[in-house]
Amino acid sequence: MQDNGPVSEAAQRSEEVERARRALADEIATIAAAGALLPGTVLVRFMGCGNPNCRCKADPPQLHGPYNQWTRKIAGRTRTRRLTDDELARYGPWFDNAKRLRDAVAQLEALCLQAASEAEGWPADG
Repeated sequence: MQDNGPVSEAAQRSEEVERARRALADEIATIAAAGALLPGTVLVRFMGCGNPNCRCKADPPQLHGPYNQWTRKIAGRTRTRRLTDDELARYGPWFDNAKRLRDAVAQLEALCLQAASEAEGWPADG
């Protein structure tokens, strides 16, 4: 009787990878169907100003803010825009959708790279 252990393990691994790939593709489709998305990062910042007699220069400093800042890349350049609290509340789900999409795509890329590496016998570092 012939032992097909390694072949069945490889086939099982291939099925697991395909299930995970389909699940990630479904998640990406769900995110896309959920509505809009906005790329970039939103930060809440407190900042100092240029006035030497201002409270933000005191010890301890009392910084100005909070300011909601949306930062993203456009044509290779970093762009920043301040958002009001209302804008942040309105567009917050869009930023969340973009992050979920980036995370799902990164997972899909890693999964496919691992599958290709295993199939071709490439070293683990790519």
